Amino acid sequence: MIYRFLQSSDLHLGRAFGTYPEDIRHRLREARHAAIARLAAAAREAGARDVLLAGDSFDAETPAPATLRQALGAMAHEADLRWYLLPGNHDSLAASELWQRVAAACPANVTVLDTPAPVALAEGVWLLPAPVTQRRPGRDLTEAMSAPTAEGAIRIGLGHGAIVDFTGEEGSPGIIPPDRAARSGLDYLAIGDWHGQMQVGPATWYAGTPEADGFKHATAPGALVVTLAAGAPPQVTPVPIGQFAWVRPDLDLLPGEDGAARLTALLPAGALRRNALVRVAPRGRLALAERAALEAALTALAPDFGWFQSDLSGLAADVAPDDLDQIERGGALRRAAEALLAESADAALARDDRDVAAAALARLYALAQEVQP
Repeated sequence: MIYRFLQSSDLHLGRAFGTYPEDIRHRLREARHAAIARLAAAAREAGARDVLLAGDSFDAETPAPATLRQALGAMAHEADLRWYLLPGNHDSLAASELWQRVAAACPANVTVLDTPAPVALAEGVWLLPAPVTQRRPGRDLTEAMSAPTAEGAIRIGLGHGAIVDFTGEEGSPGIIPPDRAARSGLDYLAIGDWHGQMQVGPATWYAGTPEADGFKHATAPGALVVTLAAGAPPQVTPVPIGQFAWVRPDLDLLPGEDGAARLTALLPAGALRRNALVRVAPRGRLALAERAALEAALTALAPDFGWFQSDLSGLAADVAPDDLDQIERGGALRRAAEALLAESADAALARDDRDVAAAALARLYALAQEVQP
């Protein structure tokens, strides 16, 4: 027989995104909720009936009532699918009030996997869940996946946590062994916790979060379509799900390069920009005029994006003899520019102090160009 399902995790519904401006915070929160419908569409398109969520469906142990009720309502709306929710470290079983509230409002097509006991998914297919008991359980909960099932059955483990190979002198308690699938006779092990898609072994995958929440992971946010057949290796197909792109372009510049053109080529274009969060931190060196042009381009680009942050502290400026004349030929402004230039080249100063002086000189040059007719 063939069994197919959609694997996802780490929806972190209700995440506050408190360090971002309110307008983008609201859109990011809404995108996480909307991921439920996108997961459902991906499951249907793949011909899967079941969606396995490997932990951290909720960002906190006490999500707002609206967050919880609307999430369960969205799953209930996708009534042709079955949703399996595993408690993770953010929404562990220690959050007893959370899971009591879920149980009170749980639709018929949603199953909470709160017990480490085999669950029948289909004839000859068993799910072996390892719900997280508390935020730091301190032991390997996936040992429960070794529970017996019928001979010849397809066995799927569903867990949440970190995996390392035990090559050091000491193993860490609570870490999932990388060979858990083999140890427990699993045909496939689906894990949550790591927010980027990653294959750990032939039959072990992190699906990653369906909606990215930071710049850490290079892989596109999505889910995994997993197809299993008795005696055959699993077939795993990544499916893009995310609405927002988190972009951190790698920009290393040298004098003579058009920094603005280089940057534009690395960024999303057109309507995609509204759903992109960008952090730009160029490195290298540019002539003072080139650095000022890049700074102006960054200012012009920023409103196109959902969120845009630039940091030029890693970009040094080469100062030509006549650059100071472009700021001012005399007077207090010229003396300030000369003082900053001297400080930026003073080997007796700490590197951070020299960098601050160089950045201040570059900013002064850019401001001088803005006020000139």
